[in-house]
Amino acid sequence: MTEMPPVTQASEVARAKINLALHVTGRRADGYHLLDSLVTFCETGDRLEIAEAQENSFSVSGPFSAALGAPTDNLVLKARDGLRQRLAAAGIITGPVAIHLEKNLPVASGIGGGSADAAAALHGLLRVWKADLEPQEGKALLLSLGADVPMCFVGTPLAARGIGEDITPLPQMPAMALVLGNPLIGVSTPAIFKALERRDNPPVGALPALSDLGGWIDCLSALRNDMEPAATMLVPEIATLRAMLDAEGALLSRMSGSGATCFGIFETIEKAKDAAAKLRRQRPDWYFCATSTMSA
Repeated sequence: MTEMPPVTQASEVARAKINLALHVTGRRADGYHLLDSLVTFCETGDRLEIAEAQENSFSVSGPFSAALGAPTDNLVLKARDGLRQRLAAAGIITGPVAIHLEKNLPVASGIGGGSADAAAALHGLLRVWKADLEPQEGKALLLSLGADVPMCFVGTPLAARGIGEDITPLPQMPAMALVLGNPLIGVSTPAIFKALERRDNPPVGALPALSDLGGWIDCLSALRNDMEPAATMLVPEIATLRAMLDAEGALLSRMSGSGATCFGIFETIEKAKDAAAKLRRQRPDWYFCATSTMSA
């Protein structure tokens, strides 16, 4: 048997995170909001290339690379450094790496771009460094990088509660055809939380065992995104975007996360692609993408 060469590089997709439902159910004494969310992930996303190198480096390209802040503030580097410190504490030596991020998703748009990048970086670095963390150390690292990073690290349909750390996989969610849209207007998450009318909304509750798209549409129609009314007040284009998705035949539309990205669920990927093409012609200055979610 031919011996496989050692892994010296890794390629990872940082998949867009979609909040199919997002209920704000409370607020902790430290100011963190308690959430109850149904989450899935898309085929589309950013891409990371990680390789062993002579020295550490980080580069960025892609259609939304210019919208990123200073490279030293990027969550990918915080993930790299945090993982390296924890591995060093466990006696594991890690060499220099070159990381390249292809930024394909709009920045600060409610689809977990930075968190997904950090989670993908951790997956790739663990492969390149041929290492692993103890479960408790891994959980601590993920949560230290942000409330969305643990769910992005899982990367499959799930329910997330608490501040995002209480995760339950959803084994029966089907793949869904989506159109993602964003008016490319920034939305401040703190401003949205401040504008919420209430923070003690009912939770998502028990989910029926569903494996068909029609059943999930019925289920999701009874749920909501509690952040959407406040976000729409700050960015009225969100309502316009949802109306456009509905007009193209979306079975259900909703804002994801804290916005301003909205999604429309379509019957087939062909219908989603057709709708995305029409929407781009209507608003060529906005972001539209047809994609599919990952099935459980």
